[in-house]
Amino acid sequence: MKTVLFLPLLQLPSGHHRAAEALAEGLRSIDRAVACEKIELLSSRLGAKEQWVSRLYLRCIRHVPRAYSVLYHRSVLRPSPKPPAFPPYEWLFADHLKQLIRRLKPALIVCTHAFPSYLLDLLKQRGDIDVPVVNVYTDYVVHNLWGKTAIDVHFVGHPAMKAALEEKGVAGERIAVTGIPVHPAFVAHPSAPPAARSRPVGLISGGSLGLGDWERLLSKIAPDDPIDYYVLCGTNRQLYERLKRKNHPRLLPLRYISSPAAMSHLYDEVDFVLTKPGGVTLSECLRKRKPAFIYAMLPGQEEMNFRLLRADGLVFDFRHWRSLPSLSESIFSILRSPELARCLAKMDEYHRALSLADPALALYEQFLAAVPVR
Repeated sequence: MKTVLFLPLLQLPSGHHRAAEALAEGLRSIDRAVACEKIELLSSRLGAKEQWVSRLYLRCIRHVPRAYSVLYHRSVLRPSPKPPAFPPYEWLFADHLKQLIRRLKPALIVCTHAFPSYLLDLLKQRGDIDVPVVNVYTDYVVHNLWGKTAIDVHFVGHPAMKAALEEKGVAGERIAVTGIPVHPAFVAHPSAPPAARSRPVGLISGGSLGLGDWERLLSKIAPDDPIDYYVLCGTNRQLYERLKRKNHPRLLPLRYISSPAAMSHLYDEVDFVLTKPGGVTLSECLRKRKPAFIYAMLPGQEEMNFRLLRADGLVFDFRHWRSLPSLSESIFSILRSPELARCLAKMDEYHRALSLADPALALYEQFLAAVPVR
């Protein structure tokens, strides 16, 4: 087998895991001799204590988002002449990571989170490992924590990210503008157009964790609203049960969807997406050419995703929704205006700017095709 080790962080359902699974599925479809191992670094080293870290993270973004945003900007976005150093993190995880690599003997390591990338960059610089390492960025920002010096290849989601890496000293030939990877099931267009309908259909998403000011947002949708909505509740079971009990005629609640094919089909059924700016979610919207209305965002990466894609005209700023008597009037005005055509044209322009059509195939051809099967 040719082993590829994928390293996301935290066991919470997130874009880090979805991007890893998308690339793994692509690699397996190319060569059955490729074995993909996805290991979450904290739980593999700390066991159940990883859940403490996850809970702390969720509490921070829910209860003190501004403080988290300030910490994020100061710790990983502030320009610095020196790379960041986290000695406790190195002490806890460096040897553990070396042991994982020694045991699995991967032909390639793919980082979909910055913390593993940071560690592997140090280990490669020290000569402790010589395995090829690829950074796969799952947000539209390059921050200081990502390893850069000894990382072999960088897969980035936007041309501006390539420019940012080059400014930090990374050679252009080591950077590929791939877009944030999405599962192969996400074809650009449905095989057949949706059946003709008299009313638009939207998808409301709060990300896989089901975070957001849901009650207030959904209260803006009247029983006679001219738009039907799917509501993707993620892992928020309480929200799902509340919506089921209400039996609102315009709202259809959905549980967390783990199947990429089912999620792709859901995108085909809707005309727009009302969402937070998670990197993989926005990448899926871009792939499916669905206009994204950003109604809220988590502190940190999502703020940066929103700034970049809004500046490019790839998403709509819908953060003013609280001041609206209803959601539909404002959404209708955009769906029926030249703004929508301009946004779709920007999406086409964005896709033409990507340097690789298939990130999984690029990984295979560069790092795995010539590796003998063990």
